[in-house]
Amino acid sequence: MVKTIITIICSALIIAGSAIYESNFVARQFNEFHAVLSILYDKVDGEVATQDDVYAVQKNWIEKKHVLHIFIPHSEIKEVDLWLSEAATLVRDKEWHDAISKIEVLKELSEQIPMSFKITLENIL
Repeated sequence: MVKTIITIICSALIIAGSAIYESNFVARQFNEFHAVLSILYDKVDGEVATQDDVYAVQKNWIEKKHVLHIFIPHSEIKEVDLWLSEAATLVRDKEWHDAISKIEVLKELSEQIPMSFKITLENIL
């Protein structure tokens, strides 16, 4: 009986610890991505961004998404991929107004996606 209770408590602690790690890891990855997007946003807003700047953001995202595939749905990753590709095309064509709106959406996604994995009562129920 005691072994069963200890096993249940240990299992619950492992599950809780894993959930906390996942939440913090996903949030940290998206915070870093958001910081890179903010730099790109400032450059696009000043109309000095180059295609290399967008490629640097895409490279950063590619590195992150290889690991994030484990934690978040592929549809979320695909959505970021699409918006980032559109922003790259708009920066290449120097369509600053449209590019900045795409980057604003990316910044919002980088804030909202981790919120859906945060340990809150509304996400648990």
